[in-house]
Amino acid sequence: MATATTSAGETKNNGVDLFGLLATYAPLIFLLVLMGIFAWLTPRFLLPLNLVNVMRQVSIYGLLATGMTFVILTAGIDLSIGAIVAFAGLAAAAIAKGGLANRFTAGADATEFGYGWPLAMLIAVLCGTLAGALQGFAITRLKVPPFVVTLGGMSAFRGAALLMAGGGPISGFDAGYTWWGQGYLFELPLIGRIPVPVMVFLAFAVLAHVILRYTRYGRHIYGIGGNPEAARLSGLNVRGITMSVYVIMGFMAGLSGFILSARLNSAEAVAGQGYELIVIASVVIGGTSLFGGVGTIFGTVIGTILIGVLQNGLVLNNVSPYVQQIIIGLIIVLAVAFDTFAKSRRRRA
Repeated sequence: MATATTSAGETKNNGVDLFGLLATYAPLIFLLVLMGIFAWLTPRFLLPLNLVNVMRQVSIYGLLATGMTFVILTAGIDLSIGAIVAFAGLAAAAIAKGGLANRFTAGADATEFGYGWPLAMLIAVLCGTLAGALQGFAITRLKVPPFVVTLGGMSAFRGAALLMAGGGPISGFDAGYTWWGQGYLFELPLIGRIPVPVMVFLAFAVLAHVILRYTRYGRHIYGIGGNPEAARLSGLNVRGITMSVYVIMGFMAGLSGFILSARLNSAEAVAGQGYELIVIASVVIGGTSLFGGVGTIFGTVIGTILIGVLQNGLVLNNVSPYVQQIIIGLIIVLAVAFDTFAKSRRRRA
C-alpha cells in the first residue's frame, strides 16, 4: 500500500504531481517563456540596458507589491495605494521645497527654502503609515470590510492630494532628493549601473521574505489568513496583526511616493493612478491567494518582474497601451481562476 507524501510535487501514490509542480513554479516558468518569446520577436529585449530599465520601471510596483503581499495573506485588500502614493509624494515635495509658494523653484533655488530630503522622506513615510493605520483601525475596530474601507480611502486620499497641491504639480528638487529616484549605487560587469530604486525594492523584498518565512509574526500572518477564527481561538491578536499589515502597506506606499517623486523630479495629485491594478496583479500572478494564507515574497517579486517584462515587451513590439490593459486584465482573471481551482483541488486531496 503506497503511503502519502508531504513533499511538493508528489501525490499519494508516490507519483509526480504535475499540477502541484505547475502551481508552485508557474510564475517563474511563465516569466522565462515570456522572456524567450520577446527575445525572439525583438532581439534588443535582452540587452542589459533594457533589462535594467525593466527593473527600474517595476521597482515602485515592487515596493507596493511587497506590502500588498502582507495584506492579501490575511485575506484583505488595499485599493487606496495609488492615492496614498500621490498624497505622500506631494507631502514630501512640499517639505523639500519649503512650502507650496516655492513649488516651481529649481537649480540652486531648490535648496534655498527647503528642509532637505531626509525630512521629506520621513514625512512621506509618516503620511503613508498614518494612512495605513487609519484604514487598519476602520477595518479591525469598526468592522468595515477592507474593500469598502480602502475604496473610500482611494477617493479620500486622492481628494486630499488634490486639495494639498491645489491641483498642480510640485517640481524641481535638489540633487540629494532626486538621487533616490534617478541615482545609481554601483556597477556590475555585463549588466551596468544598478539604479537606487531597484536596490531599495530588492532590500525590502529580502527583509519581507525573512519576516514572513522565519519569524513568529510571519507565521501568525499566514495563520490568520488561513483561518482567522482558529487563529483567534489559539490566542493570536487577530485585530492587532491585521491592523499591522495595513500599517506596513501604508509605509511602503509612503516610501514609494517619495521615490516616485524623486524619479520624476515632480509630484502631482494624479500620480499613482491605476497602480492598485498592477500591484494586485503582480501579487496574485506571483501565487499569493486572494483567499489568504498562501503566498511568498519570492512569488511576488517574480510576478512584479513578469508584469514589467510584459509591458516592456509589448511596448517594444508597438502594441497599443489600450491593448496592454486588456491583456493585464485577462491575466488577472486567469490567475484568480487558477488560484480558485488550485484551492478546490487541495481541499479534495
